[in-house]
Amino acid sequence: MTAITRYLKSLMLLELLKGMSITGRYFTRPKYTVHYPEETIPKSNRFRGLHALRRYANGEERCIACKLCEAVCPALAITIDSEPRADGSRRTTRYDIDLFKCIFCGFCEESCPVDSIVETHIHEYHFEARGENIVNKQQLLAIGDRYEAEIAAARAQDAAFR
Repeated sequence: MTAITRYLKSLMLLELLKGMSITGRYFTRPKYTVHYPEETIPKSNRFRGLHALRRYANGEERCIACKLCEAVCPALAITIDSEPRADGSRRTTRYDIDLFKCIFCGFCEESCPVDSIVETHIHEYHFEARGENIVNKQQLLAIGDRYEAEIAAARAQDAAFR
């Protein structure tokens, strides 16, 4: 009996009529259009955009060259070289991120014990020449210095969920 009922329902195209009724309802509603350069939509505090390296308040870089972000990166987009300093601490000599490989998963910032590498709210960036997709340590520190206030505010808002 169920096979006959299923056959009759498919013959009457009930699923097609249900889909067309939903399409008809949305067809008459006003459309929501964002005129992008002039208008923007709000972004989540957890949006993951361009990477940045942060510094401590005294100006020293936070990265301790533990290489956890490099190890946890599923796309193998991060390359780190380090060497010990005169005071015995380790610091990075090379910190490169290939943005073509990066999938913006956020694993690097979650694995960092000192909150050094973060992903900012910047989503409007482009490349004009070959090789600009690899962001080096100096560029990452410059991004972090420029947007430190925004990064700190986003971190403070998200602190309850970490």
